[in-house]
Amino acid sequence: MIASDVTLHDDVVIHHPDLVNLYGCAVGAGTRIGTFVEIQKNAAIGLNCKISSHCFICEGVTIEDGVFIGHGVMFTNDIYPRAVNADGRLQSEADWTVVPTRVKHRASIGSNATILAGVTIGEAAQVGAGAVVTKDVPSFAIVAGVPARIIGRVKDATIETAEA
Repeated sequence: MIASDVTLHDDVVIHHPDLVNLYGCAVGAGTRIGTFVEIQKNAAIGLNCKISSHCFICEGVTIEDGVFIGHGVMFTNDIYPRAVNADGRLQSEADWTVVPTRVKHRASIGSNATILAGVTIGEAAQVGAGAVVTKDVPSFAIVAGVPARIIGRVKDATIETAEA
């Protein structure tokens, strides 16, 4: 379902519109969204991103331009989640605060990674598949593991193509 309050810019591709759940969010031009993705209200996706299938992008997440999100990536937006208050009443939006998360330009997040609330993933950083990101990732860092730790640095390289 794509709600009427979603802002989809030019050339957004949603491979199976009936098999996504988008509401109250904005998706930038040229972005591609896979099957079984949920993007909640007040989330923002930049230009030319790829959001692979089975991802959950919750309220408070900002994904900048050119970001790759692998299959099954999960974001959180609450550091101390609870279903009920101390008195046993179900929590409402008034009972907790969204903790913002940012993924900067050209970053890449591998399949099944979990990104905890309040972190920033730096420009062109890479998060390994299955990592649990609990703190900020510097620009151009490669992180992996549980919890995610820096294991290297991204090196820009040109790719030479064979002449036909």
